[in-house]
This record gives sequence, structure tokens and C-alpha cells, in this order.
Amino acid sequence: MKKTLLTLSLLLAGYLLAQAQIEGGKNIIEKNAELIKVKDGFSFTEGPAVNRMGDIFFTDQPNDKIYKWAAGPNEVTLFMENTGRANGLYFKLDGTLIAAADEKNELWAISRDGKKEKVLVSSFKGAKLNGPNDIWVRPKSGLYFTDPLYARPYWDRSPEMEQDGQHVYFLSEDGAQLFRVAEDLVKPNGIVGTPDGKTLFVADIGDQKTYKYEIREDGYLMNKTLFCEMGSDGMTIDERGNLYLTGDGVTVFNRKGEKIAHISVPSKWTANVVFGALDRKTLFITATDAVYTLKMKVRGVW
Repeated sequence: MKKTLLTLSLLLAGYLLAQAQIEGGKNIIEKNAELIKVKDGFSFTEGPAVNRMGDIFFTDQPNDKIYKWAAGPNEVTLFMENTGRANGLYFKLDGTLIAAADEKNELWAISRDGKKEKVLVSSFKGAKLNGPNDIWVRPKSGLYFTDPLYARPYWDRSPEMEQDGQHVYFLSEDGAQLFRVAEDLVKPNGIVGTPDGKTLFVADIGDQKTYKYEIREDGYLMNKTLFCEMGSDGMTIDERGNLYLTGDGVTVFNRKGEKIAHISVPSKWTANVVFGALDRKTLFITATDAVYTLKMKVRGVW
């Protein structure tokens, strides 16, 4: 009898664990979908970006490497070393990979073969940036990036901030214009926009809030509104306008800012998330030493 009760207790514990892994989200997550660990053994995974074929490129920042997850064979291979300590990544339509390379607090453009890079931004008004972190490329032209301060052990400079705060920047398509678009945040981190290029979301991880802005034609932002009372490291968005925030696993909010799902991830910290595979129905999650996938009902925008 005791053995039977023990077995039932273990089964119940396993059931509750499975239930706790994914809370809510029945309209966005595939039925009976399981979180799959693709690969581990990394130090700190970050910055997943999807190319036109649905492959995901992500960073292992402490080891100064960028890896590629091929959606078809479901395998991870090394794409590039000596990445400038790349953190956040984002693809332009022409296949150029934009990297937030914070070894020297720069923004890089990396060629498709990973052998050529160009420094797009190295300073602002004669002073070093804090450390570009996350990037979103606007569909029309230009890009936005966040610039929080996270002092790195590999810096050969003073960890003191040279800018007057932690801000959000816009870089024009031709690189001729670089200006601030948000100067009133504590520590901006995650950033993503809508496919029509009209709305930008910025997570203020330092104040545990995420804001929504309207994007002007010239790149400036207006009409800042509170989207939800949660900050985020990285973020993505799906075809329904649901926003996916990270940190303690992945938390999903609908377009009204209402929490609709939480995906637990067995790692200390979930840094970032993006949709991959050719149909964009695979949620790809970077979480400390490992990367994971989850099958979705909805398609990702990015």
C-alpha cells in the first residue's frame, strides 16, 4: 500500500511539474507541446535573431562566439568567433547581421559568411556608449538599440559611465544620423517593434516596466504609454500582437497588456526569445547555459 501511495505521489508530482511548466497560453501554444532542450554547455546565451530561412543565430557572450541553429536538421554549429563580445543580434533584409558588440561599446554589421565586420557606431557625441545591448531594425529603414550599463570583466577601460544616462538610440539607414529617442528610462534593455513599423516596445528592466511608443517617420518616438508592469531582458512579438517578455522564463502579454501565459524554463535566467523555423512557429529561447524550443500555434513576426 505504501509503495502504491509513493508511486501515486511521484506521478502527481510529475504531473504538477508538467502543468507548472506552461501556464495558460492554450490559444498560442501547440497542444501537448513540450519545452525541448536543443543544446547546453554554454556560459550565457543571448541575442537570438532569425534569418529569412528561419535559422536562428545566437550569442554566447562570455565566450565571444555566435552560433547558428539550423531549423531543418535541428542542429547547432559555430558561426563566428571574435565577435566583439556580441550580445543582441538582428538581421537586416539583405542578410547583414547587426550585433551589439559591447567589448568596445560598439554596434557592428557582420557579413553573411561571418568573416567581415564593419563598425557602425563607436561613440555618441565624442563619448563611449555604455554598451549596446538589444536591437530592432525598422522595416522601412534605420534601427533602434538600447544602451544600458552592465560593467563587464573583460573591459580594458573604466566601468564609469561616459554618457549622461542609459538611453535608447536611433541610427539612420545611411549611418549619417545617430540620435536619442528615449532619455527618461532607468535601464532600457529589451526592444522590439511591430511589422508595420508604427509601434515600438521598450523594456525598462531597471524600473520593471515595459512601454509602448508611436514611431514617427523621422525615427523619433512619441506618445509613450505604459504597456505592463514588468521589465524584460529580451523580447519578441507574434502575429496577434502578443508580446513575449523574458527573465523568469517567458511571460506572454496580449496587445492590451494582459498576462495570458507563462513558460517556465529550467535555467537561472531566461535572457531572450525569438520565433524561428521556416513557418515561424517555433519559439526559440536562450537561457543561461542552454537553448530551448517550443512548438507554437501562432507565427512570430520576427
